[in-house]
Amino acid sequence: MYKLLIFDWDGTIIDSQARIIASMQAAADELGHDPLCPEAVRNIIGLGLPEAIRALIPHIDEPGLKRMRERYSHHFLEQNTTPTELYPGAEETLRRLRARGYRLAVATGKSRRGLDRVLDETGLGELFELTRCADETRSKPDPLMLLEILEETGMSAAEAVMIGDTEYDLEMGYRIGMGRVAVSYGAHDLERLRRFEPLAEIHQFPELEAWLDSLGTTTEPMSGQRIVS
Repeated sequence: MYKLLIFDWDGTIIDSQARIIASMQAAADELGHDPLCPEAVRNIIGLGLPEAIRALIPHIDEPGLKRMRERYSHHFLEQNTTPTELYPGAEETLRRLRARGYRLAVATGKSRRGLDRVLDETGLGELFELTRCADETRSKPDPLMLLEILEETGMSAAEAVMIGDTEYDLEMGYRIGMGRVAVSYGAHDLERLRRFEPLAEIHQFPELEAWLDSLGTTTEPMSGQRIVS
């Protein structure tokens, strides 16, 4: 039934929530903004960075936005040492799905610089046929990044499923009639995700493979396909 699996990154494949929160708080403190509570930052995980900052600091002007983006990126990529680990079973499951013939893609609120860095650090870049980041298209929940992935892969929305931990992920799929899988262990609680009528809820990453198996989906092993990230 589904041939293309599109994943969110933060909160779905990797546990980066604590580092995102700490880095955003540190940037705001450094620039003299009001303190940001963890729940407020958790709420904006999944958005593109400019959209996230505007949601947290509504009065911010363009120069201030630029400084916040720079300082957040510095803290997240260079200064903050909070560990970010792949969720248990994520790598093994992704490799099995890839070997079984599923086409894998990423649709993320991260920047291209940030995603390329973490794909290199984790060694998972080779698994994803296509990736799309918020700084090269429109931010979630606008579904443009999904539409771009569909166009480049030649898939229809009916052949793909969006897997994510935030309402922004699921809203993207909902708006274009793409199937949706809700991840319960990430940033947003299930009550928020259920508003967008997910086909399934998974509580550990490997449950995704079991759910796909329950659909009776058949795929062919992949050989020699060029990987682009």
